[in-house]
Amino acid sequence: MTKTQSVLAAALPLLLGSAFALAAQAPRQPMSFFVTSVGMGKGGDLGGLAGADAYCQQLATAVGGGAKTWHAYLSTQARPGQPAVNARDRIGTGPWYNSKGQPISDTQAELHGDTLEQAQRGSNLFKQSALTEKGDVVNGVGSTPNTHDMLTGSQPDGRAYTDNADHTCNNWTSSGAGSAQLGHSDRTGGGNTSWNSAHASRACSQADLVATGGAGLFYCFAIN
Repeated sequence: MTKTQSVLAAALPLLLGSAFALAAQAPRQPMSFFVTSVGMGKGGDLGGLAGADAYCQQLATAVGGGAKTWHAYLSTQARPGQPAVNARDRIGTGPWYNSKGQPISDTQAELHGDTLEQAQRGSNLFKQSALTEKGDVVNGVGSTPNTHDMLTGSQPDGRAYTDNADHTCNNWTSSGAGSAQLGHSDRTGGGNTSWNSAHASRACSQADLVATGGAGLFYCFAIN
């Protein structure tokens, strides 16, 4: 071994140790995404977007995340005098991290797979990362009860539906008639891997949401 090689060999452990020490000291990213740990209990009636946003804020505040502004990932459909609202337009620009500081997605485009490459690669939103504000994994396919159905009212691109059917439980005010488009937080079940647009609910009551594999849960994102 040459003198230069000996010096490098001696220095390598010190360099690696310093690198690991710096990594260990790096601050964990604050939570900017979570799945609600419990539903509001009234099926698809969330009190509209304002009620759902307030619920996200309440849950985040309870675990120390109240300094951020939180919005529910929900779309609403156009009504007389009311334009449609796209879920993707309500949640900021990213990046987003779960309650353990793990990355969910860097950008809107990555989150929704806007390009073919991004769609093929996918985001980091799946069962082990789609955690509640408390850091818990949401029950998915194979768990009892299965609660992986997430209220979104959205198409796969994160935008509202434009047809005449109800995809939002009357813009999140109905706990009876109507239907809600749902995503799968574990990205599995029924041959559909979509986190935000897997299938429709049977109706809008709490019992109907439970019957199709849900509990009235939804996604919350920090917009700042």
